[in-house]
Amino acid sequence: MTYLRISETAGYLGVSDDSVRRWIAQGKLTAHHDDSGRQVVAGAEVAALAQAAAEGRASVPGELHSSARNKLTGLVTKIQSDPVMSQVELQCGPFRVVSLISTEAVHDLGLVVGSPAVATVKATNVVIETTGLSS
Repeated sequence: MTYLRISETAGYLGVSDDSVRRWIAQGKLTAHHDDSGRQVVAGAEVAALAQAAAEGRASVPGELHSSARNKLTGLVTKIQSDPVMSQVELQCGPFRVVSLISTEAVHDLGLVVGSPAVATVKATNVVIETTGLSS
């Protein structure tokens, strides 16, 4: 059986190492110890959890449930606000995500540059792009 270190498990699930450790402490994930005495998690257990999240059954154990399938975890890199609306930019790995939300929501969520956040995308349309011009 394949075992994954805590940091690898966190990377595959898109959460922090601390979240994985908390889920182990709560019994939501099962920890084993490798030959060096480090905590590891069975790859099959991580795969099942990742697949359940991708299918929208659960985003993370015992926390949020959502029908949205596209979740990008990142950090707030920029906030531009006026009295009513704010443009919030997140860097989610190699992807830049921009969201327009109310300035009230920015304050309620406590968003500042450097805040960790999750961009959840639920779209009813798909944009098609091309690099060439049609003849």
